[in-house]
Amino acid sequence: MNLKRLAQELNLSIATVSRALQDSYEVSAHTKERVRALAAELNYQPNAYASSLRRNVSKTIGVVIPEVNNHFFSLAINGIEEVARQSGYHVLIYLTHDDYEREVGITQYLTGGRVDGLLMSVASESREFEHLQKLYASKPAIVFFDRVCEALPTAKVTTNDYESGYLATAHLIEAGCRHIAHLLVSGNLSIGRMRMQGYQAALREHGLEFDETLVLTGDADDERNKERIMDLLRTRPEVDGIFASVERLALSSYQACKELGRAIPEQIKVVGFSNLGVASLLDPALTTITQPAYDIGRQAATILLRAIEKKKAILPSQSVVLKSELFARRSTAR
Repeated sequence: MNLKRLAQELNLSIATVSRALQDSYEVSAHTKERVRALAAELNYQPNAYASSLRRNVSKTIGVVIPEVNNHFFSLAINGIEEVARQSGYHVLIYLTHDDYEREVGITQYLTGGRVDGLLMSVASESREFEHLQKLYASKPAIVFFDRVCEALPTAKVTTNDYESGYLATAHLIEAGCRHIAHLLVSGNLSIGRMRMQGYQAALREHGLEFDETLVLTGDADDERNKERIMDLLRTRPEVDGIFASVERLALSSYQACKELGRAIPEQIKVVGFSNLGVASLLDPALTTITQPAYDIGRQAATILLRAIEKKKAILPSQSVVLKSELFARRSTAR
């Protein structure tokens, strides 16, 4: 049963039947009742795909993220999906695996107008953003979250990264640490720079020198990250604190310390950005800076869908900064 056959059964035009099903004011209440009754009797189901093509919309939003084995992104997707579902939209997930070339390929694919809007967290390997500028030129309905591209004039949903970096480092200092290593995945993105600046400020305000040899950059390879951390701890045995600015580096730090026989927290203390649900069950329980990941996803999706539905531009002034929270556990105990 399609719209044409339904119209023939009712001896009405296809346009009239379509308007009746859409509750148009142009169709009388009596005709609407006839159309709906027969549609229900004959089990007519509207073709949502065809309707979307006519209106040049897909009712689909894309979500581009670096990884899914980071609990932050899993929670953010849950928030995005809830808002999208309530608004009648589908969600397509695209994974860059923190790889610049994959990110370029995905954005080129999306330039063809396959989604109505895009939520994006930039890959840590991204150093040039020409591909994002081209994407924005073709589809300005873009909202960045967590790892953002500052070059584009659109909304960003982030957390207070500078303050959180300061808080994590100050917490280690107050726990007695004097030689604190800082682990990050990218100094190119604002998220890495802001957390680094917070780390440096905490050292400075507590009378400690910043030592760039204690800054280690990791990547998406957990085994390689573990080896790098082990090398750092071997060459700098005085390190008594680790501030891991992403979840995977906190876990790699645990593995490195275990293999080297460095006891946490007795010999070295660890704090990390993490939304890991079992952080309190690790041995020892991990002290974390926990981001409001679910709310970040909800906020980003709300900004995007509101702009799509109202056909309005997304402005930088719509950006939102949410607050992260420190949960002190045994990994930083005195």
